[in-house]
This record gives sequence, structure tokens and C-alpha cells, in this order.
Amino acid sequence: MQLRVTQLSASYGIRTILRGISFELQRGEVLVVSGPNGSGKSTLLRILAGLQMPASGSVSYTVGDHQLDPRDMRHLIGWVAPDLSLYRELSGIENLRFFADVRGLAISDAELHDLLRRVGLGERGHDRLAAYSSGMTQRLRYAFALLHRPPVLLLDEPTVTLDERGTAFVEQIITDQRQRGLTVIATNDPRELRYADLLLKLY
Repeated sequence: MQLRVTQLSASYGIRTILRGISFELQRGEVLVVSGPNGSGKSTLLRILAGLQMPASGSVSYTVGDHQLDPRDMRHLIGWVAPDLSLYRELSGIENLRFFADVRGLAISDAELHDLLRRVGLGERGHDRLAAYSSGMTQRLRYAFALLHRPPVLLLDEPTVTLDERGTAFVEQIITDQRQRGLTVIATNDPRELRYADLLLKLY
């Protein structure tokens, strides 16, 4: 798996957010995108996820010599972001089951429980999301992102609202992802720069 971004620009109205961004990322590598609020970090991740079109430039994912169709990429991307909405009236495991069914994933309840245990929610899977703390909700976002074992993991402010134990499990997820594919992290937390094989600073 390879990600190539070439001369990428993005704007909102007359305001340019990103200008001429280019980089390449290989399987096993982590790109950390840093910069202050409003510098375009989240915009870049949305473009990489296919959720937003750039003003100019290109994004391509390739496996070997084969360039993947952009329409197929959403099935290969795991996404964690503070604004990722889940269903508060459902339990943790009901949320995962719903999204697994929407994606057409053949995944058992036992596998869903294993995933909840992996993110530290093993004892709270049957609680309604409305009873979750902000940190627990962030853990469930990781379970959602990892449902389909994606080769591309996009993390926007990955440890926001998480305590020390939560930060440790995120670090393990990033380590595990090196064996599966590639990771892009958007952050303004200087402690998260240590994950980077490649660092992109926005201003």
C-alpha cells in the first residue's frame, strides 16, 4: 500500500487552507500532520478519506502497480475524529453491530466483544452510549475504525479526552497498524510527534 499526494490545495471560499501539499507514504509508515487550529489538518484528513474534494492536486492509493479506484477507498480506510457521530441511544456493541451490517461485514458477536475488550470497553459493551464518558466514546470510535481491519488508518486528534491508559492503547494500535498498512495522524499535541516517520507541518 502506498499513498501519494501531489500538489494538493484546498480552500473555503476565497480563503486557501492548504497550498501545494505533496508527500508519499509507504506501508508500515506513519505521517504526523501538525499545526495550530485552523491550519488545515482536519481538512487534509477529510480529503485523504474521500470525504472532501480538493481545489486542486491529487490523492492516489496504490497496491503494487495497481492504482485503486477512489470509490473503493472508503472500504479500506479507518477513521477516528472527535466529530465522528455514534448513536447515543444504542449500546456500544449495538453501535458496532449496526455499522458492521451497514458495511456488509461478516463479523460475529464474539469478535465484536473482542474488539471492545481491545479498546478497553469489555465490561461496558452493553451500556448505552449516553452513559459513556467522553473518553469511553473516543475508545468506541477506535473500535468502529478497526471493525474492518483497514489498511489505511486516519486519526484526527487521536488521544483527545483519553487518560494515560487510553493513550497507551492508542500507541499500541499505531504500532499494530504498521504491520497492516499506513497511518496518518493530525495533531497539535507535541507528544504525538514521536509517532512520525514523516512530519508535515502546517501553518
